[in-house]
Amino acid sequence: MNTTKGRVLVAMSGGIDSSVAAVMLHEQGYEVVGMTMKTWDYASAGGSKKETGCCSLDSINDARQIAVELGFPHYIIDIRDEFGDFVISNFTEEYLAGRTPNPCVLCNTHIKWDALLRRADQLGCEFIATGHYAQVRHENGRYVISKGLDDNKDQSYALWGVTQESLARTLFPLGQLRKTAIYDFARERGFTELVNKPESYEICFIPDNDYRGFLRRRVPGLEERVAGGEFVLRDGTVVGKHEGYPFYTIGQRKGLGVALGFPAYVTAIDPETNRVVLGNFDDLASTRTVVGKLNMGKYASLEGRGLVPSTTKIRYNHDGSPAFLEQKGDKIFVYFEEAVHAVTPGQAAVFYDGQDVLGGGWIERHTIGEIPEPSVAVVAG
Repeated sequence: MNTTKGRVLVAMSGGIDSSVAAVMLHEQGYEVVGMTMKTWDYASAGGSKKETGCCSLDSINDARQIAVELGFPHYIIDIRDEFGDFVISNFTEEYLAGRTPNPCVLCNTHIKWDALLRRADQLGCEFIATGHYAQVRHENGRYVISKGLDDNKDQSYALWGVTQESLARTLFPLGQLRKTAIYDFARERGFTELVNKPESYEICFIPDNDYRGFLRRRVPGLEERVAGGEFVLRDGTVVGKHEGYPFYTIGQRKGLGVALGFPAYVTAIDPETNRVVLGNFDDLASTRTVVGKLNMGKYASLEGRGLVPSTTKIRYNHDGSPAFLEQKGDKIFVYFEEAVHAVTPGQAAVFYDGQDVLGGGWIERHTIGEIPEPSVAVVAG
């Protein structure tokens, strides 16, 4: 096949999105090379669910079959060691520090893009491509990520950490399409198995969605070490015992096992005292937060620009809230126009200017759920 647009390495998970991305680029005249990344060994996870998702043998075979049918090469790379050393270790360490991690963002930023670009260089590929629902363009000397056309599938939140150097070589073929168009595209080309294949939304290394069980298996003796901690209210009143602080997250309501006469939520976590603070929904309200470990997108920096208006998302499924941003050195202070709920340290905050990603970083501090001193605790009768 004579190609005119260059050679591109496509990350293929075996699902419909990345498969269609590869097919589209092939039809558009790119010389496609498919690559599936083995990030996790399910046999060592110890979960109860059958192996599914991007690392399963079925998914690897599905990706390879597409390549065989269209006549382009396909490779499998084993990045389990680097994935485990960074993503899994961070996931565990964040929960042990009383924070709630976001492994998918970390994986995109530090593992997948780096791994793809290294292999792209080895294979002589000018570009890399993924099946993410997002767009990228070059403007005013910067590579700018913007939201995918399909609001319901937009994945720009998970891509804020991708560097300018990486974006310069990145293609997002699905960015201007809706999910319905992806299904139509696959049907028209006879890929009915892709259309009917269920999609996985769990964290790839926790296919049974039981992160508590994963932590117990990952950290021997953890359960015994943290069991019997105290549930407390903001004034220090002890209202019950819990299973251990790593097994809770800010905003959690279900599975607390305490009855307080009102809907109770986790509002703060203190790993040093093994205390979990409970309160009502209003106690989760916050009007500001501090974000660090920044990666800026549309502009290299916001410092010196004063208060910059934005829409800020504090988690993947958050709609975003109007806020003003003020950058001071390597931190951005976020001032929300109206209170938002369950701002969670360890999660990413992503800043938008309309459809464009201004940048993002990791939530470090928030103004809710102050930890009461153990000395003022009152044992509930």
